[in-house]
Amino acid sequence: MSWRVRMEGSGNIVELPTAQKVLEGIREGEWEPSDDVRGPIDRDWVPIEEHAQFADVISEMGPPPAEEVDESRLDMNPLIDVALVLLVFFILTTSYSILRRTIDVPGEPDSKEKGEKAKPNKEMQEQMFKVELWMVDDRPRLRVNDKIIEMEETEKTLTDVVKATGKREMLLEFEGRVPWGVVAKVIDSAKAADVVNVSLKRKKPG
Repeated sequence: MSWRVRMEGSGNIVELPTAQKVLEGIREGEWEPSDDVRGPIDRDWVPIEEHAQFADVISEMGPPPAEEVDESRLDMNPLIDVALVLLVFFILTTSYSILRRTIDVPGEPDSKEKGEKAKPNKEMQEQMFKVELWMVDDRPRLRVNDKIIEMEETEKTLTDVVKATGKREMLLEFEGRVPWGVVAKVIDSAKAADVVNVSLKRKKPG
């Protein structure tokens, strides 16, 4: 006559020759105390932990040992959270710096305000050199002192102008349809070329 163990929830039945084998299976983790057991003389299935032959032994065994925590394992979740916060901070900082450069250029003065005050005086003209910016087939083009150049040549050309003329102030005239990002790149190139002041003027559509 054999013992039978029925695993809870699965319905699988395992036959064992003795009650000792049932206990050994519990100690080795093959089944749980809540699984059903049926002895050679039992009429019904009974949870192992409630069977008269196993109840005392199982209660003496106590609860299963708690899983040991590996203290050498590094929890990456806080590190990921900090990295995400820093990423958001850098994105916002970069966006703010770009917005600072895309300043609001004042519109053309009214006809009443036009006159000597609206025109750069002679002293200012002597200290500044002129750069014109416009779009050709969705490509930005530049004219520096009547010389047309490509965007890639901006910094080098402005550096040469500063060294040749000694002028460190620049008047940047640009069409209204020129993207602000392109205007900002020209301003950055001017700063890299040691230009100390950039005045902006938006051209009226012709």
